[in-house]
Amino acid sequence: VGRAMPQVHFSKSDRLAQRVAGHERSEPIGYGGGRMRMMAWAVLAFALFVLALGVMLFNGLVSARNQVRAAWSDIDVQLKRRYDLVPQLVTVVQAYADYERATLITVAELRARAMAAQHLADKAQLEGELARQIDRILVLQERYPDLKASENFLALQRDLVDVENYLQYARRYYNGSVRDLNNRIESFPSLLVARVSGFRAAEFYRADGAQDAPT
Repeated sequence: VGRAMPQVHFSKSDRLAQRVAGHERSEPIGYGGGRMRMMAWAVLAFALFVLALGVMLFNGLVSARNQVRAAWSDIDVQLKRRYDLVPQLVTVVQAYADYERATLITVAELRARAMAAQHLADKAQLEGELARQIDRILVLQERYPDLKASENFLALQRDLVDVENYLQYARRYYNGSVRDLNNRIESFPSLLVARVSGFRAAEFYRADGAQDAPT
């Protein structure tokens, strides 16, 4: 007669420990999958954040660049207005002060060179010289009473003064816009977007031709 196997009796605490151990052995599979999903969502959220930040920075750069272009357009309008007034001024002054022919020729030459200038530094320098020569012509009225009494001369004088006053305001606005754009291009993290997208620093405009920043 075979012997019966002895029965092993487990206490309640032993059975509880076995259940806990079994649970721990089966947990890593489900736990690992949940962890991977959480990591995937985290990576996706970070990618979306980076994308949104890049779009926001890019739009900011575009807006700043467009503001610079608009500001330069304001300057360009006034410069063209002055180009139109200079020949009229030369004609009027020549009728009353023919002895100032050298000054008038200088003004006409500076106007032509300024209109043809391609680089902002050269254009700014020529515009500064042109403005100074125009001032010299305007003060000729003190030596020529007939010129001072000319209504055409006085009207041109008012127009040229208005142009210069507006140019001073337009230059300040333009340089402020350039400063804002350049700060964006040179600051982190927008400089990363600027380099990838091909944004370049803009040039400051000075009436004497001095430039604060290269292109």
